[in-house]
Amino acid sequence: MKITNDTAAVITGGASGLGLATAEMLVGKGAKVAIFDINAEKGIAEAERLGMTFCQVDVTDEDSVLAGFEKARAANGQERILVNCAGAGRAGKIITRDRNTDEVTRYNTEWFNGVVQLNLIGTFRCTAISAEGMATLDPLEDGERGVITCTASVAAIEGQIGQIAYASAKSGINGMILPAARDMAREGIRINAIMPGLFRTPLFENRPEKAIEALAVQVPFPKRLGHANEYASFVLELIRNRYFNGQSIRLDGAIRMAPK
Repeated sequence: MKITNDTAAVITGGASGLGLATAEMLVGKGAKVAIFDINAEKGIAEAERLGMTFCQVDVTDEDSVLAGFEKARAANGQERILVNCAGAGRAGKIITRDRNTDEVTRYNTEWFNGVVQLNLIGTFRCTAISAEGMATLDPLEDGERGVITCTASVAAIEGQIGQIAYASAKSGINGMILPAARDMAREGIRINAIMPGLFRTPLFENRPEKAIEALAVQVPFPKRLGHANEYASFVLELIRNRYFNGQSIRLDGAIRMAPK
């Protein structure tokens, strides 16, 4: 898809990290961008800085998402681009034995459900609502009406100790991509997923530099954490290249995650 000044885009989780870098990239290409985020203070500030529309949205809540799309479309028109970046994890093993008491406890089912709701169900919800709107648009070259990019993770394939919920949710995103592409093919809507490895995002803000360096040396090449704008540039290529469809692609410097 060629991005023009009339191209509208929605980015979930767009107030920070990978989502914000993608928003900056799309604004720089001339797109009219709306960002969804639960953090109103950060979202408003970034929207004002970049000339975007901010929508305070909780992707786990249907009414919140519907209201977000309504606001975004009122400001920019029906989006042709959706980038799903909203997500987070909650660490914990499926069972844990206390070394002092020998007591065994299990990962809380409600925590698991919360991680799945945010990462997997939230991604599906935004995808389905956006695709419904994209289907109303006039087709462009090759009959294309829209393109959707989801954010999975290398954890979907190599989930580490303590990532039981996060890995399950991200692998669910991968499992959604091909059938979604097939479902939406007749409407000219493409969908892909990116599986980032270790990226320098706000998740690492409170970690000591030595801890970050220890992670970086695990990456075969280049030996560093990924930059958010490298994710954003990949999103741009997925938007531009109309033959890219139904794929889940690693972006990770060739890292393969160890158990811990």
